[in-house]
Amino acid sequence: MVSEKAVVEWLLEGDPSIRWQTMRDLLGRNERTVARERSRIAQTGWGARLLELQDASGQWGGGVYTPKWTSTTYTLLVLRGLGLPAGNPQALKSCRLLLDRGLYIDGGINLGWGRRPSETCVTGMMLSMSAYFGLKDERLERLAGHLLAQQMSDGGWNCRSWRGATHSSFHTTISVLEGLRDYELLNPESAPRLREAQARAREFLLVHRLFRAHRTGEVVKPALLRFAFPPRWHYDVLRALDYFQECRAPRDERLAEAIALVRMKRRPDGRWLLAAGYPGKTHFEMEKAGQPSRWNTLRALRVLKWATS
Repeated sequence: MVSEKAVVEWLLEGDPSIRWQTMRDLLGRNERTVARERSRIAQTGWGARLLELQDASGQWGGGVYTPKWTSTTYTLLVLRGLGLPAGNPQALKSCRLLLDRGLYIDGGINLGWGRRPSETCVTGMMLSMSAYFGLKDERLERLAGHLLAQQMSDGGWNCRSWRGATHSSFHTTISVLEGLRDYELLNPESAPRLREAQARAREFLLVHRLFRAHRTGEVVKPALLRFAFPPRWHYDVLRALDYFQECRAPRDERLAEAIALVRMKRRPDGRWLLAAGYPGKTHFEMEKAGQPSRWNTLRALRVLKWATS
């Protein structure tokens, strides 16, 4: 196995979006150093390339939700994943645009899907992006309230509950969890109710050991064990664990198998490979599927650091 120091040095040779998170999460560099590196996302590399593709209206890809994955919604999700700093005027413009276009009478987001209820996954994404980029808008409280009202009896969420679904979805649940976490950080006075909802949803994931059917113990879907980046709206074990470490959730023995899976996927060179992404148009390729991935290596290392701290 290659030394972890060598792997970290490899991470530091990557895009500014990788470097600043490596400095913060793996090296514990001071805030000023991290912020200086983070500011470069808008100036060079993947972040700058994406910002250059925004049109004058504030959209990407000519649409708010489609085409996938070049639309405004999914481009903002990538910029959030890169760590583009809060307050970026281009990101804020697009968040306002999505709110203006999508806020529905039920308090969630409906981006032109007729009279059916708001889409829970997209509402979670919208809350996450807007809160992350620091949008000060009272409408975010409506999004949070809508999501809290949609929480199901098993603790999670399902975007098909309006069609009669009675069991939560991994995909919907992770999108909502990330949204509530980002809103909690933006709006600390709402933290108690947001944390309680997140704790219930984490319990839903823990009952399933993050990827198993709670009744049979079988793997729900093999795709949950694939680590792709960006994840788009899809759930996988690494994305879930990254949420757990980000909010410093209590350690639980039911995470052990998922953490062991992450360890198992590590290559002899100390790195993790990138799984194939999801079908659809993209602006450009950040990393190649089947090759060592800085995104997966960064995320896996910080999960393992949290798991053993």
